[in-house]
Amino acid sequence: MTLPLDGLKVLDMASLAAGPLAATYLGEFGADVVKLEPPGVGDAIRGWGAQRDGVGVMWKSVSRNKRSVTVDLRVPDGQDLARRLAASCDVVVANTRPATLRRWGLDHERLRAGNERLVMLHVTGFGLEGPKAEFPGFGTVGEAMSGFAHLTGEADGPPTLPAFMLADGVASLTAAYAVMMALYERDARGGTGHGRLVDVNLVDPLARLIEQSLLTWDATGTVPTRKGNRWDISAPRNTYRTADDRWIAMSGSAPTVALRVFRAIGRADLAEDPDFADPQRRLARAGEVDAVVADWVARHSLDEAMAVFEAAEIAAGPVYTVADLVADEQMVAREVFRRVDDAELGSLLVQGPVPRMPGLAPRVDHLGPPLGAHTDEVLAEIGIDDATRADLRGRGVI
Repeated sequence: MTLPLDGLKVLDMASLAAGPLAATYLGEFGADVVKLEPPGVGDAIRGWGAQRDGVGVMWKSVSRNKRSVTVDLRVPDGQDLARRLAASCDVVVANTRPATLRRWGLDHERLRAGNERLVMLHVTGFGLEGPKAEFPGFGTVGEAMSGFAHLTGEADGPPTLPAFMLADGVASLTAAYAVMMALYERDARGGTGHGRLVDVNLVDPLARLIEQSLLTWDATGTVPTRKGNRWDISAPRNTYRTADDRWIAMSGSAPTVALRVFRAIGRADLAEDPDFADPQRRLARAGEVDAVVADWVARHSLDEAMAVFEAAEIAAGPVYTVADLVADEQMVAREVFRRVDDAELGSLLVQGPVPRMPGLAPRVDHLGPPLGAHTDEVLAEIGIDDATRADLRGRGVI
């Protein structure tokens, strides 16, 4: 099947999560993604998290569909190879500090001189401008400085960080759509024919999702604080423990849903009481609303409570473990998770591509390859002959 990005060439010079994930999304829809890694050690994400037989499983998923090429970007010959590769690509992805890229001659201006059609995605901790432009940054810092950690956790507890790469993930999604906009500008509707520099950092995308805090502070002078699972815009909104020691999450964001909750749990009187029926007045009594819902849920098993909520079309769902998620009938029906064969691990269950477009089948042809598995293949494509590759390998450049 022809995919939308067939023929698009991407050079992934980034490491760890945000930049490489953006390249991964492009690869799922047909782009040829070449992953540059340092010889001997590879991308640091190879050592992230769970390992099986000494192989990092996160690497396997993030680097699906990519071709691995080892190049030492710290030396002139390696930098020259990267420039030659970039000259034949549509997109380059980087996350090295700006000054370092300039010193290596791999910044946007230098690469664009050899390929004016190039779209370059540069992901950094804080952006390419401003006093923090050269500061190192990781997702944890983005989660803290964006305001996310300040809002997350119990009211009397510390700021709470997520146990997954939230800031990197949000940045990667922002980066992927920004790259597609730059490509669209370049190519579509009599486009400019010229590429652009795309500047994405780890703070701004997550801060955009937390804009409610900004709006509230600017409009009212109030700084939103931690409230556990509650939220100032709706009630009920919490997690509730069931009689069989499971948990249900519920949102009453739409006024009609909140009233349906009251009726479903046998408290139709609250649906008629202005203090509970009116959305703003109900928020002032969120604690009472929570207590009523929690008491009802605590007297029912998960299955019993969900049967009632589903019948009443209430926005509620079980709090799943990963094992629960994989077994869920909706996930199974949509084939959300795929088991992919792998030469090193035998097979691995991975998340499939997320966007669905009827008539298209995004690909997971293979998982992250062994380090440098495609070095000779890719370098031969840009005219590096056998003797030259042997010399570069002997000197540790590749």
